[in-house]
Amino acid sequence: MKVVVTLSDKNKAKGFKDIQNVFTQHMRDPDNNPAPEGIEDRRIGVYRELVYNNIQSFIGKSFPVIRKIMTDEQWHKMLRDYVNRHKSHTPLFSKIPYEFLQYLEHECRGSPENIPYLLELAHYEWLEVALSMDIREIDLSDIDQKGDLLEGIPVLNPISVASAYTWPVHEISPTNCPDSSPSQRTYIIVYRRQNYKIGFIVLNPVSAKLIEYLQFNEKNNGSEILTKIAYELKHSNPEIVIKGGFEMMQNFLLKDIILGIKK
Repeated sequence: MKVVVTLSDKNKAKGFKDIQNVFTQHMRDPDNNPAPEGIEDRRIGVYRELVYNNIQSFIGKSFPVIRKIMTDEQWHKMLRDYVNRHKSHTPLFSKIPYEFLQYLEHECRGSPENIPYLLELAHYEWLEVALSMDIREIDLSDIDQKGDLLEGIPVLNPISVASAYTWPVHEISPTNCPDSSPSQRTYIIVYRRQNYKIGFIVLNPVSAKLIEYLQFNEKNNGSEILTKIAYELKHSNPEIVIKGGFEMMQNFLLKDIILGIKK
């Protein structure tokens, strides 16, 4: 049977879409957008609380340090603004932490309550969420896990992210909220181990340079990489850098930051 869409049907569809728009605007910002006409506030209030509480609860669990360093008033003011302002690009609940990070970077009007390290702290906390949800598996088929790290080509764990921060984000807590950033940047690598646990290591300038080389290295063995680093640092005794770098690589191997060498 052929269904004929009449003008009346189109008007009804448009009317329903208008109601949807009013409804979603009310969900985003109930203080400034009235609910659709004819719906009891008691009933629509259930949806209001459900939408907001689910979003703010999930974000709070994904960014626990940020939640702890903010008062309830600060937190809910920021989350209300996020729900109102941000237009998500995915319907997936698991992507909400990334959407919140995008909001902080591009839409949030200044750091709430003068928290200058908020964006960097959010990025650091988001990395743990992102790596724990990464669906990739570590492929060891072309890797010798017991090979010589100096003679072979070291392989960096692909499920890892190295970042440089202005603030010591790994130290921030309710009892340690810095007023000014230190003179030296903080280098951190966050990684997922083969047992799926998330770890992080604070890097010094040498180990940060080592990770940088490993990220893009295709042909240099460990000894060649460390020699290059010693040359860049203009160290008077390159052997000291090579020896210290080798110890770093061994430590990285134990923590699954380095997986082994190429076969």
